[in-house]
Amino acid sequence: MAEVKLERVTKVYPNGFEAVSDLSLEVDDGEFMVLVGPSGCGKSTLLRMIAGLEDISSGALRVDGRLLNDVRPGERDTAMIFQDYALYPHMTVAENISFPLRLSKVSSSLRRRAAEETADLLGLSDYLESKPDRLSGGQRQRVAMGRAMVRQPVVFLMDEPLSNLDAKLRVQMRGEICSRQRDLGVTTFYVTHDQTEAMTMGDRVTVLRDGVLQQVASPKELYQNPSNVFVASFIGSPPMNLFEGVLEARESDFTVCFGDKAIPLPAEIVAAHAALRERVGQTVILGIRPEDIQDGISENESSDFVDLEIKVQGVDELGGETLVHFDLDAKEVVADHENETEGALHRVGTRCIARFGSSSQVTIGDRHSVSVPLGRLYFFDCSTHLAL
Repeated sequence: MAEVKLERVTKVYPNGFEAVSDLSLEVDDGEFMVLVGPSGCGKSTLLRMIAGLEDISSGALRVDGRLLNDVRPGERDTAMIFQDYALYPHMTVAENISFPLRLSKVSSSLRRRAAEETADLLGLSDYLESKPDRLSGGQRQRVAMGRAMVRQPVVFLMDEPLSNLDAKLRVQMRGEICSRQRDLGVTTFYVTHDQTEAMTMGDRVTVLRDGVLQQVASPKELYQNPSNVFVASFIGSPPMNLFEGVLEARESDFTVCFGDKAIPLPAEIVAAHAALRERVGQTVILGIRPEDIQDGISENESSDFVDLEIKVQGVDELGGETLVHFDLDAKEVVADHENETEGALHRVGTRCIARFGSSSQVTIGDRHSVSVPLGRLYFFDCSTHLAL
């Protein structure tokens, strides 16, 4: 097994495009690290640099202290699982799984035994003589995993291995990959653009944007304490509602005002966000997660909640939950995931989403009351977009 260290790694292509910028990351022995971000953020490029399929422009890659920058891919003791499985169609499952051992000149009897043992772990024992075209998508993915496992590498590299599967099979395969990784204890890098996949699979998650590392943390920490506006909007589904408000203070009382609404901030909230005191009279970015907006007026009469009246603009009934769309008279903050830019894009008026239970009776056009727990508000600096 192996500890992996990336030290200020940068990748610049001949045309001057910088795909990965000054990235440092340490991954513990046996850890499952997920790399997540929008298309073009550099996550696959980073994976390919670890594999040796892309040169590192500057910086250092070390595995168990060994510098690998100039080591050939075949000598790095890593195994990569690709998005398209890359199976040999003329070979049986057993031959596909054992192919890396064949390249290493391992005897046919040992190759067969290794293929059988690996297939047994992956539930493929009944398909050892089948060709890939006779297998389902999930079974092909297991064969690709088996081909990587049979080498007993020190690092697994997985590049969006589930993107070709249907939604139900993806959920099943997530569990299988995590289970096998835990059993083997192999250090693993897993690339995905699906934040739900990242949150359910990773021991820790690395969030990338434009080749720049945004935050590395456990899924729970990412969700509860995003470091900036981008992470706050990218992690969570539906994404966090973000809009601008002006922080006002009279003596020891603080209030965030937006449009015709105002949210009073108790002393303990301000104490938990000490930097707010320096923003009095300034615009700040306020964040509220959809699941923190409660259906109806809070029965708690303390100052821990604020009640707002909304007009329902849309309702998505999803069976187990109901998503309610409504507008706020506030300046919206949008982290543009498709066309990454410096800073966020702004527009007047904010479309927000609340997540209610399936029993909610709201309908389009309703005037409806909701409650927001003040302890679940997020605050960000308007110029840097960093969490306060």
